[in-house]
Amino acid sequence: METNILMESGTNELEVLEFTVGNNHYGINVAKIKEIVPFNVVTPVPNSHPCVEGIFMPRDLMITVVDLSKVIKTSSTQDVSKDMFIITNFNKLNVAFHVNTVVGIHRVSWANIITPDSTISSADSGIATGIVKIDGRLIVILDFERIVSDISPETGLKVSDIDKLENRQRNNSHIVIAEDSPLLIKLISDSLTKSGYTNLTLCNNGQEAWNYMAKVKQGTVPKDVKCIITDLEMPLMDGHRLTKLVKTDNELTSIPVVIFSSLINDQMRAKGESLGADVQLSKPEIGLLVNEIDKLLA
Repeated sequence: METNILMESGTNELEVLEFTVGNNHYGINVAKIKEIVPFNVVTPVPNSHPCVEGIFMPRDLMITVVDLSKVIKTSSTQDVSKDMFIITNFNKLNVAFHVNTVVGIHRVSWANIITPDSTISSADSGIATGIVKIDGRLIVILDFERIVSDISPETGLKVSDIDKLENRQRNNSHIVIAEDSPLLIKLISDSLTKSGYTNLTLCNNGQEAWNYMAKVKQGTVPKDVKCIITDLEMPLMDGHRLTKLVKTDNELTSIPVVIFSSLINDQMRAKGESLGADVQLSKPEIGLLVNEIDKLLA
Protein backbone atom coordinates (compact mmCIF):
# COMPACT_ATOMS: atom_id res chain seq x y z
CA MET A 1 0.00 0.00 0.00
CA GLU A 2 1.65 3.20 -1.19
CA THR A 3 0.86 6.47 0.56
CA ASN A 4 1.05 9.36 -1.88
CA ILE A 5 -1.81 11.53 -0.64
CA LEU A 6 -1.14 15.16 -1.52
CA MET A 7 -2.82 17.94 0.41
CA GLU A 8 -2.97 21.67 -0.10
CA SER A 9 -0.38 23.37 2.08
CA GLY A 10 -1.30 25.48 5.08
CA THR A 11 -4.89 24.25 5.54
CA ASN A 12 -4.21 23.06 9.12
CA GLU A 13 -5.28 19.54 8.17
CA LEU A 14 -3.51 16.20 8.22
CA GLU A 15 -4.14 12.65 7.10
CA VAL A 16 -4.21 10.16 9.96
CA LEU A 17 -3.75 6.45 9.32
CA GLU A 18 -5.80 4.48 11.84
CA PHE A 19 -4.44 1.08 12.87
CA THR A 20 -4.89 -1.39 15.69
CA VAL A 21 -2.63 -3.14 18.14
CA GLY A 22 -4.64 -5.72 20.05
CA ASN A 23 -8.08 -4.22 20.65
CA ASN A 24 -6.89 -0.62 20.74
CA HIS A 25 -6.97 2.00 17.98
CA TYR A 26 -4.02 4.26 17.27
CA GLY A 27 -3.00 6.80 14.66
CA ILE A 28 0.02 8.08 12.76
CA ASN A 29 0.41 11.10 10.50
CA VAL A 30 0.45 9.84 6.90
CA ALA A 31 3.30 12.26 6.20
CA LYS A 32 5.57 9.93 8.22
CA ILE A 33 4.66 6.83 6.21
CA LYS A 34 6.78 5.54 3.37
CA GLU A 35 4.67 2.47 2.62
CA ILE A 36 2.58 -0.26 4.25
CA VAL A 37 3.42 -3.89 3.59
CA PRO A 38 2.14 -7.28 4.81
CA PHE A 39 3.92 -8.97 7.70
CA ASN A 40 7.38 -10.28 6.85
CA VAL A 41 9.43 -12.82 8.74
CA VAL A 42 12.23 -10.87 10.41
CA THR A 43 15.75 -11.78 11.47
CA PRO A 44 16.32 -11.24 15.21
CA VAL A 45 19.35 -9.16 16.19
CA PRO A 46 21.28 -10.36 19.26
CA ASN A 47 21.33 -8.00 22.28
CA SER A 48 18.94 -5.56 20.64
CA HIS A 49 16.33 -3.55 22.54
CA PRO A 50 13.40 -5.70 23.81
CA CYS A 51 10.97 -3.75 21.60
CA VAL A 52 13.04 -4.39 18.46
CA GLU A 53 11.63 -7.44 16.73
CA GLY A 54 14.46 -7.73 14.23
CA ILE A 55 15.36 -6.62 10.72
CA PHE A 56 14.18 -7.36 7.20
CA MET A 57 15.30 -6.26 3.75
CA PRO A 58 12.66 -5.23 1.22
CA ARG A 59 14.28 -4.21 -2.08
CA ASP A 60 17.82 -4.42 -0.62
CA LEU A 61 17.09 -1.83 2.09
CA MET A 62 17.67 -3.04 5.64
CA ILE A 63 14.90 -1.85 7.97
CA THR A 64 14.55 -2.26 11.73
CA VAL A 65 11.17 -3.58 12.89
CA VAL A 66 9.70 -2.31 16.17
CA ASP A 67 6.99 -4.41 17.83
CA LEU A 68 4.41 -1.82 18.88
CA SER A 69 2.61 -4.27 21.17
CA LYS A 70 5.75 -4.36 23.34
CA VAL A 71 6.11 -0.58 23.26
CA ILE A 72 2.49 -0.10 24.30
CA LYS A 73 2.64 -3.10 26.65
CA THR A 74 -0.55 -4.67 25.39
CA SER A 75 -1.47 -8.11 24.11
CA SER A 76 -1.29 -8.64 20.37
CA THR A 77 -2.99 -11.10 18.04
CA GLN A 78 -1.67 -14.63 17.94
CA ASP A 79 -1.99 -15.04 14.17
CA VAL A 80 0.68 -12.74 12.75
CA SER A 81 0.07 -13.83 9.17
CA LYS A 82 -2.52 -11.05 8.77
CA ASP A 83 -0.44 -8.39 10.52
CA MET A 84 1.07 -5.38 8.77
CA PHE A 85 4.30 -3.38 8.80
CA ILE A 86 4.00 0.42 8.64
CA ILE A 87 7.32 1.56 7.18
CA THR A 88 8.07 5.13 8.24
CA ASN A 89 10.60 7.77 7.33
CA PHE A 90 11.37 10.63 9.72
CA ASN A 91 14.52 12.14 11.21
CA LYS A 92 16.30 10.64 8.18
CA LEU A 93 15.52 7.11 9.44
CA ASN A 94 13.55 4.21 7.96
CA VAL A 95 11.79 2.20 10.68
CA ALA A 96 8.96 -0.35 10.38
CA PHE A 97 6.30 -0.69 13.07
CA HIS A 98 4.55 -4.04 13.49
CA VAL A 99 0.77 -3.57 13.91
CA ASN A 100 -2.20 -5.92 13.74
CA THR A 101 -4.59 -4.26 11.30
CA VAL A 102 -4.74 -1.12 9.18
CA VAL A 103 -8.22 0.43 9.38
CA GLY A 104 -8.02 3.37 6.99
CA ILE A 105 -7.03 6.98 6.43
CA HIS A 106 -8.95 9.98 7.77
CA ARG A 107 -8.53 13.66 6.98
CA VAL A 108 -8.84 15.69 10.18
CA SER A 109 -8.12 19.21 11.35
CA TRP A 110 -5.40 19.85 13.88
CA ALA A 111 -8.00 21.97 15.67
CA ASN A 112 -9.91 18.76 16.48
CA ILE A 113 -6.94 16.96 18.00
CA ILE A 114 -6.94 17.07 21.79
CA THR A 115 -3.64 17.34 23.60
CA PRO A 116 -3.35 14.64 26.31
CA ASP A 117 -3.06 16.04 29.82
CA SER A 118 -0.41 14.99 32.33
CA THR A 119 -2.52 12.09 33.62
CA ILE A 120 -2.17 10.44 30.19
CA SER A 121 1.13 11.66 28.81
CA SER A 122 4.01 13.15 30.78
CA ALA A 123 7.07 14.87 29.38
CA ASP A 124 9.28 12.11 30.75
CA SER A 125 7.48 9.00 29.57
CA GLY A 126 4.38 9.77 27.49
CA ILE A 127 4.13 8.54 23.91
CA ALA A 128 0.70 9.98 23.09
CA THR A 129 0.81 13.31 21.24
CA GLY A 130 -2.91 13.71 20.60
CA ILE A 131 -6.34 12.12 20.69
CA VAL A 132 -9.02 12.45 18.02
CA LYS A 133 -12.57 11.07 17.90
CA ILE A 134 -13.58 9.48 14.60
CA ASP A 135 -16.87 7.62 14.07
CA GLY A 136 -17.27 7.30 17.83
CA ARG A 137 -13.80 5.81 18.32
CA LEU A 138 -11.06 7.51 20.30
CA ILE A 139 -7.83 7.22 18.32
CA VAL A 140 -4.57 7.87 20.15
CA ILE A 141 -1.92 9.46 17.94
CA LEU A 142 1.45 8.10 18.99
CA ASP A 143 4.76 9.91 19.28
CA PHE A 144 6.84 7.72 16.97
CA GLU A 145 9.91 9.94 17.29
CA ARG A 146 9.81 9.46 21.06
CA ILE A 147 9.41 5.70 20.64
CA VAL A 148 12.47 5.50 18.39
CA SER A 149 14.61 7.83 20.52
CA ASP A 150 13.75 5.81 23.66
CA ILE A 151 14.97 2.68 21.86
CA SER A 152 18.02 4.40 20.36
CA PRO A 153 18.82 7.70 22.14
CA GLU A 154 21.45 8.74 19.59
CA THR A 155 18.65 9.25 17.03
CA GLY A 156 17.18 12.14 19.05
CA LEU A 157 18.32 15.76 19.21
CA LYS A 158 22.10 15.93 18.95
CA VAL A 159 22.48 18.28 21.90
CA SER A 160 26.18 17.43 22.11
CA ASP A 161 26.58 19.64 19.02
CA ILE A 162 25.78 22.61 21.25
CA ASP A 163 28.71 22.06 23.63
CA LYS A 164 31.14 23.78 21.29
CA LEU A 165 28.78 26.78 21.01
CA GLU A 166 28.72 27.54 24.74
CA ASN A 167 30.21 30.72 26.23
CA ARG A 168 29.41 32.79 23.15
CA GLN A 169 28.46 36.43 23.45
CA ARG A 170 24.87 36.88 24.56
CA ASN A 171 22.40 37.73 21.78
CA ASN A 172 19.16 39.38 22.90
CA SER A 173 17.30 38.79 19.62
CA HIS A 174 13.73 37.78 20.42
CA ILE A 175 12.87 34.27 19.13
CA VAL A 176 9.41 32.68 19.28
CA ILE A 177 9.36 28.86 19.42
CA ALA A 178 6.28 26.72 18.65
CA GLU A 179 6.71 23.09 19.77
CA ASP A 180 4.12 20.84 21.41
CA SER A 181 6.51 18.32 22.98
CA PRO A 182 7.43 19.45 26.53
CA LEU A 183 10.66 17.48 26.30
CA LEU A 184 11.71 18.91 22.93
CA ILE A 185 10.79 22.50 23.68
CA LYS A 186 12.98 22.28 26.80
CA LEU A 187 15.88 20.77 24.83
CA ILE A 188 15.57 23.36 22.07
CA SER A 189 15.29 26.32 24.47
CA ASP A 190 18.17 25.02 26.61
CA SER A 191 20.32 24.60 23.50
CA LEU A 192 19.56 28.10 22.26
CA THR A 193 20.23 29.57 25.71
CA LYS A 194 23.60 27.81 25.84
CA SER A 195 24.34 29.31 22.43
CA GLY A 196 23.65 32.84 23.70
CA TYR A 197 20.02 33.28 22.63
CA THR A 198 18.26 34.08 25.90
CA ASN A 199 15.23 36.14 24.79
CA LEU A 200 12.85 33.27 24.02
CA THR A 201 9.06 33.03 23.98
CA LEU A 202 7.90 29.41 24.23
CA CYS A 203 4.56 28.36 22.75
CA ASN A 204 2.97 24.91 23.03
CA ASN A 205 1.52 24.88 19.51
CA GLY A 206 1.05 26.97 16.39
CA GLN A 207 -2.19 28.51 17.62
CA GLU A 208 -0.50 29.78 20.77
CA ALA A 209 2.33 31.21 18.68
CA TRP A 210 -0.12 32.90 16.30
CA ASN A 211 -2.06 34.37 19.23
CA TYR A 212 1.23 35.80 20.51
CA MET A 213 2.03 37.28 17.08
CA ALA A 214 -1.42 38.90 17.06
CA LYS A 215 -0.46 40.63 20.31
CA VAL A 216 2.78 41.75 18.65
CA LYS A 217 0.72 43.36 15.87
CA GLN A 218 -1.59 45.02 18.38
CA GLY A 219 1.36 46.40 20.31
CA THR A 220 0.43 44.70 23.59
CA VAL A 221 3.84 42.95 23.69
CA PRO A 222 7.18 44.27 22.36
CA LYS A 223 7.40 44.38 18.55
CA ASP A 224 10.86 42.88 18.51
CA VAL A 225 10.39 39.31 17.26
CA LYS A 226 13.38 38.51 15.03
CA CYS A 227 12.71 34.85 14.23
CA ILE A 228 10.06 32.12 14.57
CA ILE A 229 10.99 28.45 14.99
CA THR A 230 8.15 26.00 14.48
CA ASP A 231 7.52 22.28 14.52
CA LEU A 232 5.11 20.89 11.91
CA GLU A 233 2.96 18.42 13.86
CA MET A 234 1.08 20.28 16.60
CA PRO A 235 -2.49 20.19 17.94
CA LEU A 236 -4.78 23.17 17.23
CA MET A 237 -2.50 24.63 14.54
CA ASP A 238 0.37 23.01 12.68
CA GLY A 239 3.60 24.63 11.53
CA HIS A 240 2.60 24.95 7.88
CA ARG A 241 -0.53 26.89 8.81
CA LEU A 242 1.48 29.12 11.15
CA THR A 243 4.03 29.76 8.39
CA LYS A 244 1.29 30.64 5.91
CA LEU A 245 -0.37 33.08 8.32
CA VAL A 246 2.92 34.85 9.09
CA LYS A 247 4.11 35.04 5.50
CA THR A 248 0.79 36.35 4.14
CA ASP A 249 0.56 39.07 6.78
CA ASN A 250 1.94 42.41 5.59
CA GLU A 251 3.16 43.33 9.08
CA LEU A 252 4.85 40.02 9.84
CA THR A 253 6.04 38.67 6.49
CA SER A 254 9.61 39.91 6.94
CA ILE A 255 10.11 37.81 10.10
CA PRO A 256 12.16 34.69 9.22
CA VAL A 257 10.37 31.38 9.83
CA VAL A 258 12.44 28.26 10.52
CA ILE A 259 10.66 24.91 10.27
CA PHE A 260 12.39 22.44 12.59
CA SER A 261 10.72 19.06 12.22
CA SER A 262 11.29 15.34 11.96
CA LEU A 263 9.18 15.37 8.78
CA ILE A 264 11.55 17.24 6.46
CA ASN A 265 11.64 15.26 3.22
CA ASP A 266 11.42 16.33 -0.42
CA GLN A 267 7.63 16.61 -0.44
CA MET A 268 7.39 18.46 2.87
CA ARG A 269 10.28 20.72 1.92
CA ALA A 270 8.43 21.72 -1.26
CA LYS A 271 5.34 22.55 0.83
CA GLY A 272 7.37 24.65 3.22
CA GLU A 273 9.03 26.54 0.37
CA SER A 274 5.66 27.25 -1.24
CA LEU A 275 4.50 28.83 2.01
CA GLY A 276 7.58 31.02 2.35
CA ALA A 277 9.59 29.21 5.04
CA ASP A 278 13.10 30.68 5.18
CA VAL A 279 14.87 27.57 6.53
CA GLN A 280 13.79 23.93 6.97
CA LEU A 281 15.81 21.51 9.08
CA SER A 282 15.45 17.95 10.33
CA LYS A 283 15.12 17.73 14.11
CA PRO A 284 18.31 15.87 15.01
CA GLU A 285 20.38 18.77 13.64
CA ILE A 286 20.18 21.16 16.62
CA GLY A 287 23.68 22.44 15.84
CA LEU A 288 22.62 23.38 12.31
CA LEU A 289 19.57 25.12 13.76
CA VAL A 290 21.80 27.46 15.76
CA ASN A 291 24.04 28.06 12.74
CA GLU A 292 21.06 28.96 10.54
CA ILE A 293 19.68 31.33 13.17
CA ASP A 294 23.10 32.96 13.36
CA LYS A 295 22.93 33.59 9.59
CA LEU A 296 19.36 34.88 9.66
CA LEU A 297 20.04 37.30 12.51
CA ALA A 298 23.51 38.40 11.43
